[in-house]
Amino acid sequence: MIGVTELRAGTIFEENGNLLQVLSYEHIKMGRGSANIKVKVKNLRSGSVTDKSFINGAKVKDVTVAKKELQYLYKDSSCAYFMNGSTFEQVEIPLNIIGSDIYYLKEGENFSISFLGNEALAINLAPKMIFAVEDTPPGVKGNSATNVFKEAKLDNGVTVKVPLFIKTGDKVKIDTRTGSYSEKAN
Repeated sequence: MIGVTELRAGTIFEENGNLLQVLSYEHIKMGRGSANIKVKVKNLRSGSVTDKSFINGAKVKDVTVAKKELQYLYKDSSCAYFMNGSTFEQVEIPLNIIGSDIYYLKEGENFSISFLGNEALAINLAPKMIFAVEDTPPGVKGNSATNVFKEAKLDNGVTVKVPLFIKTGDKVKIDTRTGSYSEKAN
């Protein structure tokens, strides 16, 4: 058992038979009352995201997960396939577990994956990843008085809003947690 004050983004715990991963953590102290802990959690088996509230001092059941570095190979209509680089064993993970993170997977790159026994639970993406801009309209001169954004299609097929100075062929860093533009990459 671990105290709810120890929960942080990425922590996995069990509640009512469900495996939950913390997405965000907030500690709220109101006046003279006890503190409340609010967390946004993702059910790792169903993919649903919910908000939970705990009182200070509550405990949840800790789950020990193993993390393995696996190389992403390809995906089909139902699963994504990964390979262990040392044993060459292939692991298939259903797309409903991966969710929207599938857009950030690049063939041939290694990713950290959390396992409970032999069951894959989640892909642990880097907070920021670099992608190339495949197509974006040119910026309009004189439109830069305020933060103006335009749409850009990236090499992973995702469309994001980028500043006007970004051109086709540029590389940009994308925040994988929000799916938004972060900065221009070199």
